[in-house]
Amino acid sequence: MTTPTAPPTTARLDQFVGDVREVVGRGLPPDTTAYLVGERLAAHLGAPDLLTDEQREGHPDRYRQHVLHAEQDGSFSVVALVWLPGQQTSIHDHVSWGVTGVHQGTESERRYRLVPEGMTARLVASEDVANQQGDVCSFTPPGDIHRVSNGCSSVAISIHVYGADVVRLGSSVRRVYDLPADEI
Repeated sequence: MTTPTAPPTTARLDQFVGDVREVVGRGLPPDTTAYLVGERLAAHLGAPDLLTDEQREGHPDRYRQHVLHAEQDGSFSVVALVWLPGQQTSIHDHVSWGVTGVHQGTESERRYRLVPEGMTARLVASEDVANQQGDVCSFTPPGDIHRVSNGCSSVAISIHVYGADVVRLGSSVRRVYDLPADEI
């Protein structure tokens, strides 16, 4: 039987994980936790020593997730998403509070709201956001429905922190929406 190996790390990433651990350990409400984690993340975005070369690698067919850290008690995870030009997510929401920060490039985000219509529902696009290197966004469910894509002609990398164990869960996504979507 083999034991899982820890992902490669850098001193800067270790420092950030310690900062997140301290914030999460306070036991504050999800929106406050996300805000404080976002403040800690902003200081590391764009730093060349945050990620290893391997953690900057994309995938030719879809955006690629690199798990950077999963806290042993399941209280949070840190991942890097690497996006080649044109790659995007499905429309989705999340299982927990979260924070995203653009480390490199630009990410485009389209936010949606769910509108009930009798026995069904539809999505209405509510906002388009272009997140540049250094920008940080936080969210707390419910109501965090969005689609994210690479908004530039080069590689984009974002750092995500979720208040859940993405290794155990397999993803931070709670639900993928396959509903009619009104666009802006």
